[in-house]
Amino acid sequence: MGVSGSGKSTLGALLAGKLDCPFLEGDDFHEARAVAKMSAGCPLDDDDRWPWLDRLGAAVGDALASRGLVVAACSALRRSYRERLRRAIGAPARFVLLDVSPDELVRRLSQRAGHYMPVSLLDSQLATLERPDADEGVFTLDAVAGPEQLCEIAHAWLTDKALASGH
Repeated sequence: MGVSGSGKSTLGALLAGKLDCPFLEGDDFHEARAVAKMSAGCPLDDDDRWPWLDRLGAAVGDALASRGLVVAACSALRRSYRERLRRAIGAPARFVLLDVSPDELVRRLSQRAGHYMPVSLLDSQLATLERPDADEGVFTLDAVAGPEQLCEIAHAWLTDKALASGH
């Protein structure tokens, strides 16, 4: 989880490869109208997000039922969004927050080609971000580290959590 440009898709794909499980890209679950809205520089509101979170959560739940494990990339910026995802998934879910400075995010987004999310929406995402409370069990990573290193750290955390909780 994290704002645009934090490295969710890169880390998610690497982690799914390491875990030998499916990877679901949250962006693929947006309605065309929501993508058009963001492409035009307009931030999404909750009415745009709820059905998206429900679709993604259901897909994660389905992948869990058939494969036993899945990795998904999703901004999940607010606690209520994370809770909505957990309900839609219907199984234990863990979140890793990729934390990146605003300056680094601007640099990354400015260099990214072929993505609908403009740099102009970064401020609205940062304003929407609710840092997880301790009771949420979200693992925060400084996403300035390289993707492979982040993957190793996230994998170790998830493996320890899985062993400790029996999942």
